[in-house]
Amino acid sequence: MAIAKLKLLDIEFPQEKDNEVLMKLIKLNNFHPEPASKFVDSVQGLTVLNRENPYADLISKMEEAKDHYGISLQEQETIDTKINIIQADTFFCDILEKVSRFERMKKEFEVMLDENGAAVKQLQHIIDADSEFNLDLDKLFACKYLKIRFGRLPVANLDKLQYYGAQQFLLRTFFKGEKNCYCMYVTTAKLAPKIDNIFSSIYFERIRIPQFVHGTPKDALAVLKEEDTAARAALKEIEDNIQKMFSENLDELNRIYSIAKRLNQTYEVQKYVVVFGQNSAVYGFAEEKDAQQIKKDFETIEGVHVEIKPATGDSRLTPPTKLKGNWFTEPFRMFVEMYGVPSYTDFDPTNFVAISYTILFGVMFGDIGQGIVLSLVGYLAYKLKGMKLGAIGIRLGISSAIFGAVYGSIFGYEEAYEPLFHVMASENTMTLLGIAIGLGVTLIIIAILFNIFGNLKKKNYGEMMFSHNGIAGLVFYVSVLLMVGNMILGLGLPVGGTFYMITLIVIPILVVFLKEPLIHKMAGKPMFPHGFGGFFTEGFFELFEIVLSFVANTMSFLRVGGFVLSHAGMMLVVFTLAEMVGGVGYWIVLVFGNIFVMCLEGMIVGIQVLRLEFYEMFSRYYEGKGNPFTTINQK
Repeated sequence: MAIAKLKLLDIEFPQEKDNEVLMKLIKLNNFHPEPASKFVDSVQGLTVLNRENPYADLISKMEEAKDHYGISLQEQETIDTKINIIQADTFFCDILEKVSRFERMKKEFEVMLDENGAAVKQLQHIIDADSEFNLDLDKLFACKYLKIRFGRLPVANLDKLQYYGAQQFLLRTFFKGEKNCYCMYVTTAKLAPKIDNIFSSIYFERIRIPQFVHGTPKDALAVLKEEDTAARAALKEIEDNIQKMFSENLDELNRIYSIAKRLNQTYEVQKYVVVFGQNSAVYGFAEEKDAQQIKKDFETIEGVHVEIKPATGDSRLTPPTKLKGNWFTEPFRMFVEMYGVPSYTDFDPTNFVAISYTILFGVMFGDIGQGIVLSLVGYLAYKLKGMKLGAIGIRLGISSAIFGAVYGSIFGYEEAYEPLFHVMASENTMTLLGIAIGLGVTLIIIAILFNIFGNLKKKNYGEMMFSHNGIAGLVFYVSVLLMVGNMILGLGLPVGGTFYMITLIVIPILVVFLKEPLIHKMAGKPMFPHGFGGFFTEGFFELFEIVLSFVANTMSFLRVGGFVLSHAGMMLVVFTLAEMVGGVGYWIVLVFGNIFVMCLEGMIVGIQVLRLEFYEMFSRYYEGKGNPFTTINQK
């Protein structure tokens, strides 16, 4: 991947062309606008465009109605960008008023159905409990000296009525379920308030028999059921009328909604418009290949002028970073962005991350069979779920299969053929660890070279030359490695003498120690602005930490060899357990053992490789302080 070359665009236009320009602006998916506040804060007399938005309220009402009534409002492509907001709002409000009348009728029917439903249950329980209960409800409720209450109460509270045995009431139970008991009680008109209070205390819920219900419970039940049927038919008709009201006007509603949404966006992007005098301007970045086309499109509007400048042409603006990927490295961008986006003047490390991560994972998780399975699972996760991690899994699985071929490992079985490198052979252990260290050394040196190149590009010559991740640190690190390697391997190289030690080890580490004073000197400042003593104390411990970090970072790559042995060792355990079980159990243990190792060690290896990328390499050359390239629709 690489960082796209950008151009700074200055789009200037008369204020009366605001809507036309902003309508074009919101459609751009290749333009990164800069907030107007960056210019207003630094230049007196400039302001940010700030018009009152007349469309937000209408859109809010339409979307609320969309959710409430299930209207299929959709944004449509339309060249019409003009709308009379007052007429549009009146049109929609008239529809809502008509619908609200239907809603009130609907609510009344629903309340009636709820009340009738409770009465139906009560009457049904009366009939079921005593089919001979033929009292006329009209006469029952017309009693002058008696009060009758129908309702239900919790079964658990029935026993509490024994505490009120001295009170004057009669209780008749019609139905007793697991939770509720349907019943009626009778008392005198004089005592009714007192008895009502008692039953209220035990959570009696009164069910009122509607006044229009007459005759016996059976007659009343028939009337209620007829009324329910009529009410449900009326509700269905009301629902149809509401949907008809919207469907008949759907085309016009969609037109209003689409135009209002688009015009509303122009008010949302006002923050990018700088106003000066009678003119306005929008500043932003686009790729070189897109800049000319944007200029051509905007200048079709009368009075609009677009000026194209270099990306760094305005010191108030920091160019954003737009990463350009390729098919192999694109999925690994997520790892880079976890650490941050590179700045425009840096280089994109995604290629390095993709290659190094893939190689390290393959080395640590080398197995032909498990690698193929990992690729297949990754492919399915990417195709079915769109997971970027799945796309990474495809590449890691292929790498694992390649290194598995080198190790001769197929689902942990290592005797299918003679491998190029037998992992579990004792004579290869030190070789394996040496290869791991060598791989780590190579990656660390590459990381330091990246840092040198990056600082050269940004003209940070002091960091480039004197930093422990610069030329001085590289000379020191390589020289120490050559000396140590010569001692261990007996290479017979002319290293280790006094001249070698002083020029390639002592002087470079001394330069690293004096980095800050030397940078101050290059800038024409005092070398020790806070005194030599304070610098020496702080610098000594920092130098100690730097030397220690070189050792720790290098030795950290031993985990690469360690996980190669660990993977082979875990599969050896799986095969041992399978042989102990034998028979059909052999294959069951083998299958589930492979799945366990793939899930557990695959996850651990993935995390460990990411740790090596971030701590052993990224920390040496990558800052991740860039500003990502985002279009208006992404902001």
